[in-house]
Amino acid sequence: MIFLELFLTFFKIGLFTFGGGYAMLPLIQEEVLTRGWLEMADLINFIAVSESTPGPFAVNCATYIGSELGGAYGIIGSIFGAACATLGVVLPSFIVILIVAKCYDKFKENRIVKGCMSGLKPAVVGLIGSATVGIAATVFIPNGRTVTIFSEVQTYVSLAIFAVCTVLAFKKAHPILIVCLAAACGIACGYLL
Repeated sequence: MIFLELFLTFFKIGLFTFGGGYAMLPLIQEEVLTRGWLEMADLINFIAVSESTPGPFAVNCATYIGSELGGAYGIIGSIFGAACATLGVVLPSFIVILIVAKCYDKFKENRIVKGCMSGLKPAVVGLIGSATVGIAATVFIPNGRTVTIFSEVQTYVSLAIFAVCTVLAFKKAHPILIVCLAAACGIACGYLL
């Protein structure tokens, strides 16, 4: 049944991901695409929406995917699917945080724990980087590697929005301003192009 599959899949994603929502991206991408729940373009579109809406990224993704898949069973199925996927993705963190909070003082100076954490940090950065490169390739090179990679106006516009947002982020502009500016540029380009 899809509801149990949603719960178990997102429970696995929540259980085996360290480093927060962005570190979950490669696992979410792998599970969702492999199971045929979404196409890559749809996943990227939802990532953009998820980043511009309140709430944690992984919870937003789980809720959306659960709602979409459960929607085949009507509005109640949509709500139940969203609840199953969301509970699945947050439950492992909830359990782990309770255990860590209980044991933290006892193990925080342990060499093995310190070594494990120092090894996990670069792995998380690598996972985030891998997901970023995969998404960037789909956004900036939508038709794959061809001779006319940058012939589409949309690709130039995407690169320009990316560049401006990156500069603004490095200049410490408020993230809400950056998101609103990018959305406004996208809407304007949608009407003009």
